[in-house]
Amino acid sequence: MDLRKYDQSGFDRGRSGWVILLWWLVQAIAFPLTPHQLHAPRSALLRLFGAKIGKGVVIRPTARFTYPWKVEIGDYSWIGDDVVFYSLDDIRIGCHSVISQKCYLCTGNHDFQDSTFSLVTAPIAIGNGVWVATDCFVGPGVEIGANTIVGARSSVFRSLPAGQVCWGSPCRAHHPRTMKK
Repeated sequence: MDLRKYDQSGFDRGRSGWVILLWWLVQAIAFPLTPHQLHAPRSALLRLFGAKIGKGVVIRPTARFTYPWKVEIGDYSWIGDDVVFYSLDDIRIGCHSVISQKCYLCTGNHDFQDSTFSLVTAPIAIGNGVWVATDCFVGPGVEIGANTIVGARSSVFRSLPAGQVCWGSPCRAHHPRTMKK
């Protein structure tokens, strides 16, 4: 591998460099300064920069979004403290879903077989009613089906079916999720 040959010029960030820089400044200054319970200003800032944020969404002030114009969060979903949306590609979160503290949603990887270590991206799609518990990693190209639970500290490298309780590294389904009425 020769990292001097690394070339990311074909990657589309989705906005010009000055918009990206402005976003990073706004996020670094405005997010931490908004009171913990006031989620609407953070949602408004994300919308201003192109994110699709539903109604009643809870976003903690320490959550981070690389490129908000590549993010969609459904109605009444919660985004916990220190969650990272490494949104080199699209990240879609359904309605009534929880992404708990310290989770890392990563849409980028590198082709380790390529001598130039080229960048590879793929979207992440998380269905309605999903709970991704604390400190989980969700990798590029992963889809998590509706009403699935991902246990704490799991590493999700492959898609997970709907209505399951999953955990582990690598994460896999262990049994169906049953709901109390």
